[in-house]
Amino acid sequence: MVQMKPLKEIAAVIRSKNAGPFEITLDIIFRNAQDFQKVKETGIINKEIISRIYNLPVEKIITFVEFEAANAIKVTIPRTRAQGSIGETDMHATQQHVPLMDIMIPWDV
Repeated sequence: MVQMKPLKEIAAVIRSKNAGPFEITLDIIFRNAQDFQKVKETGIINKEIISRIYNLPVEKIITFVEFEAANAIKVTIPRTRAQGSIGETDMHATQQHVPLMDIMIPWDV
């Protein structure tokens, strides 16, 4: 039976970080190649889900890379406001990964 598991229970690291004054990088790093491949094969982590979660058009996603050498998925998106500008609330972009944590992944038990 296939059950659903939140990404936060599968990935070793889910983080966001500053990628300059106009961009944020999101990293999803898996413990091993098997977990990375299993999630990759579901196709659930893709540009479309990033677009929905972060409320931006797919064409605005700057990079989306499945980096096998690191068992990781790396995404770069534009900031909604320039770093340090009036109204900007996360100078180092360290809190922007949270919506990724609850993406549900089919996971065999």
